[in-house]
Amino acid sequence: MALTPRLAQFAAVARHEHMTRAAQELGVPQSTLSRAMVRLEEDLGVALFARRGRTVALTPAGRTFLRSVERALAEVDRAAESVRADADPAAGRVSFGFLHTLGTETVPGLIRGFRADHPRVRFQLVQNYGEAMIERMRAGGLDLCLTSPVPDAPDLVARRLDEQRLRLVVPDDHRLAGRRRVRLAEAASELFVTLEPGYGLRRITDALCAEAGFTPRIAFEGEEAETLRGLVAAGLGVALLPPPAVPRPGVAELTVTAPRAVREIGVAWLDGHPDTPPVAAFKKFLLSRRGQLLP
Repeated sequence: MALTPRLAQFAAVARHEHMTRAAQELGVPQSTLSRAMVRLEEDLGVALFARRGRTVALTPAGRTFLRSVERALAEVDRAAESVRADADPAAGRVSFGFLHTLGTETVPGLIRGFRADHPRVRFQLVQNYGEAMIERMRAGGLDLCLTSPVPDAPDLVARRLDEQRLRLVVPDDHRLAGRRRVRLAEAASELFVTLEPGYGLRRITDALCAEAGFTPRIAFEGEEAETLRGLVAAGLGVALLPPPAVPRPGVAELTVTAPRAVREIGVAWLDGHPDTPPVAAFKKFLLSRRGQLLP
């Protein structure tokens, strides 16, 4: 780290082979630059220059060092250009996370609507369950995410955008399949297929079953809602799920009248982190869709 500020100075001296001309390019006094090069050599313990007055020539060690320095400086330039490009108001990048169940219709519709006014903004899209997205956001890998339940944590800002009704999904030959509405307590004796612990929908399922007066007996745990529908269609259990993008054969989807079976969907981001212009624009767009998020 002590060497880093002097790398560009070293490259300039190597390029000009002259202290005064290099100092003029860098906009520093020639004496300051000369002292910096002496300290650089002392820190490395190697002579980088053969000096003849203010004219210098690289030693073999200096030429070897220069090759690595040029690569390092080029990488810094590329990194700077990348972050500038990502922050560009018209063509920057938004890193956006969302639940798998929102990926078929909701998110494509949102991005299409946003890009009507911001056609060149780029998106890095990440599908995952809520807790994993929030941890990725904390690590700097996401700008914001759509998740459920709406998180409540001191380092996050979260805004409720909409709610989605959950249905009791049963095989089409199930004893309840002919019904349109059902109380969740009527499924207390059933085997359930659910998402794995840690998923927001699993916590909601457990909480709704508890409110209905029972603990669900879990037959299978999965990672994706449509896989659970397939397990239900195969007669392996029942499930509480959001509506499918496309109707699935082999199942019946029943409205749950009690308790009120919904999941809240919200957007979350890290508190206190400044937004680039494209992220700020997309966040404003998402908040404008409050109550109209779902198709």
